[in-house]
Amino acid sequence: MAVTGWLESVRAAEKTALLQDGKRKVHYLFPDGKEMAEEYDEMTSELLVRKWRVKSALGALGPWQLEVGEPAPSGAGSLGPELIKENNANPIFLRKDTKMSFQWRIRNLPYPKDVYRVCVDPKERCIIVRTTNKKYYKKFSIPDLDRHQLPLDEASLSVAHANCTLIISYQKPKEVVAAESELQKELKKVKTAHGSDGDCKTQ
Repeated sequence: MAVTGWLESVRAAEKTALLQDGKRKVHYLFPDGKEMAEEYDEMTSELLVRKWRVKSALGALGPWQLEVGEPAPSGAGSLGPELIKENNANPIFLRKDTKMSFQWRIRNLPYPKDVYRVCVDPKERCIIVRTTNKKYYKKFSIPDLDRHQLPLDEASLSVAHANCTLIISYQKPKEVVAAESELQKELKKVKTAHGSDGDCKTQ
């Protein structure tokens, strides 16, 4: 099964863990050279961040690609031109999951709820967000379902709108919930360091 295949690849990955600022940070190095980094709330085990990095054809490490979590502000930590170009009114798209749902938030969308049309495109394996006033359009996939090779189901989708933020939730299939539970068991086997340079590889 595909779910088992993903779990096996996680088990095969070289893992290191670090406790810092109330977060458990886990780094995975897969046999194919891909890297994944996750951050969990130490108290609740809630996933806060997941990002990926792959090597180019020439072997150079590419930039981290954020899958879950809030992107760092453009130009953070500097007073460079990025801060000048940043427009706080632009829509901000981010993913922030709950225990039972994948969840995306699109901030700075002030239109009434009935303006938004959110649907599943099963053929393209993505969710599409559009507005009837043609002011916003977004298409995005659910990498977790792709990794587990599970179909998208329109019935799992729900939408809310509050404080100029569109909140899109997709109920996690039971296979994903079970796989995440197994992953937490796997992560408990990883020795966790309290510094930045501990050797914490799994067996």
